[in-house]
Amino acid sequence: MLDNYNQTDKKSTRDGFGAGVYELGKSHPEVVALCADLIGSLKIQKFIDEWPERFFQVGIAEANMMGLAAGLATTGKIPYTSTFANFSTGRVYDQIRQSIAYSHKNVKICASHAGLTLGEDGATHQILEDIGMMKMLPGMTVINPCDYNQTKAATIAIADFDGPVYLRFGRPGWPVFMPADTPFEIGKAVHMNEGSDVSIFATGHLVWYAVEAAKQLVSEGVSVDLINIHTIKPLDEEAVLASVRKTGCAVSAEEHQRNGGLGESISSLLSEKHPAPMNFVAVNDSFGESGTSIELLDKYGLGIKDIINAAKAAMAKK
Repeated sequence: MLDNYNQTDKKSTRDGFGAGVYELGKSHPEVVALCADLIGSLKIQKFIDEWPERFFQVGIAEANMMGLAAGLATTGKIPYTSTFANFSTGRVYDQIRQSIAYSHKNVKICASHAGLTLGEDGATHQILEDIGMMKMLPGMTVINPCDYNQTKAATIAIADFDGPVYLRFGRPGWPVFMPADTPFEIGKAVHMNEGSDVSIFATGHLVWYAVEAAKQLVSEGVSVDLINIHTIKPLDEEAVLASVRKTGCAVSAEEHQRNGGLGESISSLLSEKHPAPMNFVAVNDSFGESGTSIELLDKYGLGIKDIINAAKAAMAKK
């Protein structure tokens, strides 16, 4: 199955978001876009050019954007807010909690430039806590797609989902490897390889690294069960438990703090329903720094070799 996942191109996940919003504009007249002075960064100019009356530029006023989106949702519109992940969550957490999550407004919070791969902008913008912040909000769905194709599909899929969604994506050009026709089902993991020795659960940019790590492990005789967890909340508990019951150990890989991320959700599930050895590939209680995406992923222990080492260590604990 791993042979089905090879790089075909290199595009950013934020480009996938822009393409998805544009497609939605054609089929969903109730979709409106909002932006906090970052049109070029969020790749939504094509939507604006086609439907200028359905776009709201709020300027550098992210809190106001969330309130405006909540109000638009009460009129039957489907608002897509767009700015950097740091400004989509940390700066506006009170507005999201009070105006969107508490009243279960149908707002899609679309957050670009997440994680270490934001790169040279440095630690102040490289939010690594956003998944934890958003998944703790009752009723909030949290989605973290892995490449251009999956981000485009996710952007389109959430329009037909009733309720608040946090959609996380990134800045850099990244391998495109998911087939464009792969169905996107909220809350349903993608089983990318069948194996019996170790379960690897990955999300976001690290799915590609997990594919590369799995290929290396397989070449060494390790049977890898590889799962793409694009929806962190609600977690596909059935897929997680079925995999770990088969392999007996697990690894999670994510571009986020270990505390509050995907790994924490998986370990909580396993501790309750099927205890098993587990290792985490994530940022360990640290802020980032300025550097290239690849340099930072390697420095902070999120590289391909780190996933390989985590898998071998997890298997040794069985």
